[in-house]
Amino acid sequence: MRELNQTVTEALLDPILARDPGGPRITYYDDSTGARIELSALTLANWAAKTANLLRDEFGLTPGARVAVLLPAHWQTAAALLGCWWAGVEVVLQPDADAELALVTLDRVDDVAEVAEVAVLSLDPMGAPVRGLPVGLTDFATAVRTHGDRFHPGGAGVALSGLPVAEVLNRARKSAARQGFTADDRVLSEGGWGTPGELIDGLLAVWSSGASLVQVVDADPAQRDHRRASERVTMMRVLPR
Repeated sequence: MRELNQTVTEALLDPILARDPGGPRITYYDDSTGARIELSALTLANWAAKTANLLRDEFGLTPGARVAVLLPAHWQTAAALLGCWWAGVEVVLQPDADAELALVTLDRVDDVAEVAEVAVLSLDPMGAPVRGLPVGLTDFATAVRTHGDRFHPGGAGVALSGLPVAEVLNRARKSAARQGFTADDRVLSEGGWGTPGELIDGLLAVWSSGASLVQVVDADPAQRDHRRASERVTMMRVLPR
């Protein structure tokens, strides 16, 4: 274990970056649109750094701040979460009037009406801005791209819905062991990340083991066998929605 001020992002990404920075770390499919996006650990780290710099430099957040993340399972969500943790802020996965910032999709803006700052993600495959964004809200895609892709963390504390960094990492490692993940695995998951347990089991456990994730939303069951072969999947997590 490293020092107590290590962030979740450092604990998850540093070993992967040291071992395999260019290999696929998350491969995202949306079967309703046919989208497929793949990111390496290095690309994820760049997105996470931009997000962390955005939180610190544009929104003025410091370690210990709270950020409400109301986003679906998506590669941009994964990058945004890593950025939040790199900045040392606490992620909450439900509307929270005490949050200093909310990261949401346009259809969830009303759920965070009491939050002072709101950044909206389009989740567009090409990073396009949100169409019809109301005045007073920040377009995440436009804002984040102006920030640097290097970040120097300033500390960490509570990480996820009241859980400190050490506990989040401990639960992720236990989940990885329980599910049998290893660094050689490609894990296909159709589960969501809407609760701390789902997020730990479906994303953080994969990365804590050094494995890579194939995340599918709006899954077409008829595509599973072909996808398992084409993506060289070794483990599957087909969960109820």
